[in-house]
Amino acid sequence: MPVAHFHLPSGAATPDQERRLLTEAAVVYSRVLDSPIERVRTFLVHYDPAHLTVAGELVAESGVVAPYFTAIVLAGRSVKQRQQLLAAFTDLIVDVLDVDRAGVRGQIIEVDPDNWGIAGRPALGARASEIAARAGTP
Repeated sequence: MPVAHFHLPSGAATPDQERRLLTEAAVVYSRVLDSPIERVRTFLVHYDPAHLTVAGELVAESGVVAPYFTAIVLAGRSVKQRQQLLAAFTDLIVDVLDVDRAGVRGQIIEVDPDNWGIAGRPALGARASEIAARAGTP
């Protein structure tokens, strides 16, 4: 289920940087959550710089690039894993895009397994044993 979205102004990164961000984020996600990489999805979302502000100024005018990311995980992941994702995705963005760390923002979104679908079935049923193991229940 791991899904990440990276939000950037159009033109803020080269095609190679975008490729690296997406592919390396998938590897990071898989490692941190100890999840098969086949389950990981990463997306890049572009915004017109004239439709995005940082510190109240249009990015089209200021040129400031302040990336934002969301990482979706099933509820039950540990605080440690969620904090590792925040740090690892921030590190990756800073490394790949060469942006100021202070401008990077991110969010972990926990989704109840009843509200996430895998092949048309709620994750609670599709991944019941994994979810129970993370929760420490038999």
